[in-house]
Amino acid sequence: MRIAPLLALLLLTTAAPLHAGTGCAAPAAVCERAVARALPLIDARGPVSILVAEGDHPGVLRAARELRDDLSKVAGRDAALVHEPGAAGRTAIIAGTLGHSALVDRIVRERGLETGDVAGRWEAHLLQVIERPLPGIDRALLIAGGDKRGTVFGLYELSRRIGVSPWHWWADVPVARRDALHVAPGRFVDAPRVRYRGIFLNDEDPALGGWMKAKFGGPNHRFYEHVFELILRLKGNYLWPAMWGRAFHDDDPLNPKLADEYGVVIGTTHHEPMMRAHVEWERYGKGPWDYAKNAAALQRFWREGIERMNGYESVVTLGMRGDGDEPMAEDTAIGLLERIVADQRRIVADVTGRPAERTPQVWALYKEVQDYFDAGMRVPDDVTLLFADDNWGNIRRLPRLGDRPRTGGYGVYYHFDYVGGPRNYKWLNTTQIERVWEQMGLAWAYGADRLWIVNVGDLKPMEFPIAFFLDQAWNPEAMTLERLRDYPARWAAEQFGPAQAAEIGELLTRYTQYNARRKPELLSADTWSLANFDEAERVVAGWEALAGRALEVKARLPRAWHDAYFQLVEYPILASGNLNRLYVALARNRAYAAQRRASTNSWADEVQRLFARDAELQRLYEQGIAGGKWPHMMSQPRIGYTHWQQPERNVLPPLARVDVPDRGVLGVAVEGDERGWPVLLERARLPTMDPVAATSRRIVLFNRGRAPVSYTAHASQPWLKLSSTAGEVRDEQTLRVDVDWRRLPPGRHRASVFLLGGDRTEVRVDVPVHVPADLERASGFVESEGHIAIEAGHYARALAPPGLAWRTIPHLGRTLSAVVALPATAPPQEPGGDGARLEYPLWLHAPGEVEVRVTLSPSLDFRGGEGLRYAVSIDDEAPQMVAMKLDPTPGHADFRAWERAVSDSVHVAVSRHRVRAGARTLKLWRVDPGVAFQRIEVVREPLRPSYLGPPESLRR
Repeated sequence: MRIAPLLALLLLTTAAPLHAGTGCAAPAAVCERAVARALPLIDARGPVSILVAEGDHPGVLRAARELRDDLSKVAGRDAALVHEPGAAGRTAIIAGTLGHSALVDRIVRERGLETGDVAGRWEAHLLQVIERPLPGIDRALLIAGGDKRGTVFGLYELSRRIGVSPWHWWADVPVARRDALHVAPGRFVDAPRVRYRGIFLNDEDPALGGWMKAKFGGPNHRFYEHVFELILRLKGNYLWPAMWGRAFHDDDPLNPKLADEYGVVIGTTHHEPMMRAHVEWERYGKGPWDYAKNAAALQRFWREGIERMNGYESVVTLGMRGDGDEPMAEDTAIGLLERIVADQRRIVADVTGRPAERTPQVWALYKEVQDYFDAGMRVPDDVTLLFADDNWGNIRRLPRLGDRPRTGGYGVYYHFDYVGGPRNYKWLNTTQIERVWEQMGLAWAYGADRLWIVNVGDLKPMEFPIAFFLDQAWNPEAMTLERLRDYPARWAAEQFGPAQAAEIGELLTRYTQYNARRKPELLSADTWSLANFDEAERVVAGWEALAGRALEVKARLPRAWHDAYFQLVEYPILASGNLNRLYVALARNRAYAAQRRASTNSWADEVQRLFARDAELQRLYEQGIAGGKWPHMMSQPRIGYTHWQQPERNVLPPLARVDVPDRGVLGVAVEGDERGWPVLLERARLPTMDPVAATSRRIVLFNRGRAPVSYTAHASQPWLKLSSTAGEVRDEQTLRVDVDWRRLPPGRHRASVFLLGGDRTEVRVDVPVHVPADLERASGFVESEGHIAIEAGHYARALAPPGLAWRTIPHLGRTLSAVVALPATAPPQEPGGDGARLEYPLWLHAPGEVEVRVTLSPSLDFRGGEGLRYAVSIDDEAPQMVAMKLDPTPGHADFRAWERAVSDSVHVAVSRHRVRAGARTLKLWRVDPGVAFQRIEVVREPLRPSYLGPPESLRR
């Protein structure tokens, strides 16, 4: 398949990593058309050969073979990998490690090449077109690494630039053919900023665990070689292997050998010290997992783990948690833990024959271990302190600015997947890259630059955030807010080409935002409101629109890309949308049963259909694409949760069914009320109407029987308009209620709608109406129904002193975006005066007391304080300080607030204010760093309940 030159240019420049230059003239850029002095990689004669010294590192030779295969796929003709200059031809790719490749060292020496910014630099690599590098070779692209992985990364960098996605195997992304490719002259040098960058395969049953057993027989080297290659192609270098009943070293001794050969650094999880998997204690341990009672046995066990490292590149986890990733006993003394670490380091030194500080080590401050650190426990300076998030993407603690640097540095353990309270989440990606950018950018700003590791669960559903996490880790400073905005489209272009990249990027962004509003495992029939603000309808409509766009894009993609598209885009959207529809259908089934609607049973049938649809989509993923390559991979349960732990399989929720009489019986439902009318001794009432944002309301007439039922409707006032005054109801019919606003003077008014069914059912619905007297003068966000709702990004003014700026992070949060003050390293400030603030114009119809509810990303006080603070004021009143107090420690006073915040994906903080009527200015003041504002609600009257809140208010 030939791709037009412009299309190829867009694909190749877009597909370049974020830290690479773009445009065909950028140093070492690869394009279909040639710029001056460009070197052909593919031309009419085929692809160039690849020359690598046979004595280079085995991992370099492996990566060179991968590049050869990639180049062959792109060219449609075999490329050659050779080890002698005489076999290379007149043009070539020459790759090798400085100080380890005689070929490369000779070229550098004889051609006088500058390598001072590469040689000896951790994972640095150079790409440069050079003239007459060796006798018989006229021109070559030189790929030189400062160390083994530097060369490997240089080789894989070229693979990405010629159009091969790192996900070509793991997501079945095809390789587009090219008739010509050229690499531009110039010198490209790159190196990572975070030393260790990796992923953790976890919570892998039944999905990844079932798949690896079906495809490879288990967690053996045949499985892991695909993992190692992916990590390196993504420019990661670190792995915590799968550990649910699995032991990386013990299950297959070739696993660590192959990891070292590839160049992947192996560690063990936060609760698996000394390179031993947890399950190995079950297999070989003797006595209790208790150092106070069983130190000798534990030391022998740990010694075997260090002996088994065998010189392989590793990061050794220190410390100890309770058996099975549980906290240790409550009375565990810090002194005992410090003794454990000291004894472990003695074992490391004894086995390796060198000082302990020569072996990389990490102490994971996970869950209660953070409390030991806070209480004063310390480890030697060369040990990396690995801070953690709260398992829900909110970092718990970071180094303090001004702390003395540690030789071991700091890192962060982050989560895209979790098993634990308040609910497991493992099925699909629910992590917004915008939140990763904000939180990991915070980590970088505060000095956590030694190790970034992320729990990716089964790996497969998390392709998009994994790529982003490792790209950001490579160079956090290069991942600017502008790069973040462009990232989804750039990543989509790398997988699917440029033609649909912008739209696919939008699909990825939107489905992740929708899933992040509330994780699928937390959805229930009670999540989305049926009665208020059309919330359930809006949520379902959003998913349906997204699914429609996804299928339209798929129709425009070449068929070869359909399998990859199904995995990366189509399945997540269709399956997530189907699940939301299922729970809305379940809500209708239960609500309608309470109202005794005849359609109750139809909604029960719909829930069953959607439950079956979920299974069918899973079958398509596992058996219907890529030749059935992915069995079990979408088998994580997501339907039927009743507490934090998952059900064994998806469980159809209990359904309601009703006996339906033959004769028609009229029932009525009104907006804002889930009851069915008539209700004995009560009168139905619509929410207040006004000409601002509540210009119409709806009444639903429904049938409680099988036969149609007739009705008549009339209004008590001539200014109240009904969309129908008579008709017949078979299932349900919506009656729209409008007001002729021209006929109403300012003030409060009341009317009624009288409904009479053919079965003699009578229902009266009261309709309160408010016409504000000040409406003609209103400006700003105008009060309606006793509230104002504002997206934080829609401020009128963003004011900040020098050195501080307000930035809007697009898409972050449940509704639109989030606003933060940067840099996050700026010190706290007292609110007031000329301090940093966001201003929002309000129009209030009356004086009185209001509640200001600010919706925030659920960030934790990473400094170890009493909660992140901001302040609120209206007009010139003294700012009120508000603290977001959340703590993931069970039993803590703020634990329940944390549970609710992570379940809801936001924290809502409240302050109360006395206000005057008319034009007012609400101010949000920056106090502490790390606060992300999503939304503001100014509430005078009780707000009708919903999950997302009312739509944004009218702004005049």
